[in-house]
Amino acid sequence: MFFPNLLHWPETVARRTFAASIMTKENFKTQSDMNTATEGTFTVPTKAEVSAANQVIFDNLKKNLGFVPNLYAYYAKNETALGDYLALQNRKSTLSGKEREVVNLVTSQINGCRYCQSAHTVIGKMYGLSEEQILEIRKGSASFNSKLDALAKFTASVVENRGKATTAAKEIFFNAGYTEANMIDVVIIVGDKIISNYIHNLTNLEIDFPIADAI
Repeated sequence: MFFPNLLHWPETVARRTFAASIMTKENFKTQSDMNTATEGTFTVPTKAEVSAANQVIFDNLKKNLGFVPNLYAYYAKNETALGDYLALQNRKSTLSGKEREVVNLVTSQINGCRYCQSAHTVIGKMYGLSEEQILEIRKGSASFNSKLDALAKFTASVVENRGKATTAAKEIFFNAGYTEANMIDVVIIVGDKIISNYIHNLTNLEIDFPIADAI
């Protein structure tokens, strides 16, 4: 999602601002055009419906984010998936928060995940990206920053070609100053995002973030 690493989020004040912004109903656009015949087949579990271990994670999420995002909650239908997924997201990375959001946004756009596009639009702004910059990143470029542009193009090539990025994309990436260690982190973040993209594409859970513009 989709979502930023909890340990990599901006400071507490920014987290509180994030929670307040997404919980304001007037920020939400209609989702009526996104409903499908399967709506209602897949439901978000309540805290009472998940295991004791997952209830503890719910409490921690609510403490840190102000709420439990629907996609995170859905993972709790599986005994270990939520904890495993958060562990993957919270791993130390060689990439900055803004760089991780570039990877998240590009991947979510290519995979057509409206939930993650919406979540990472909010999070990208927390890392200093403007609405216009986020829209450009989702299209696979970042003309406002040459290094982020190389990262966006490389990520797009990786996702679109199932890992077989073009020679040109790899050259641009490494010429921008990125290393093989960075490349490994890009692929791990892409993998993280594919998990959440696919889960939401399968379930079409309600988007509990301000819905990002369609492009």
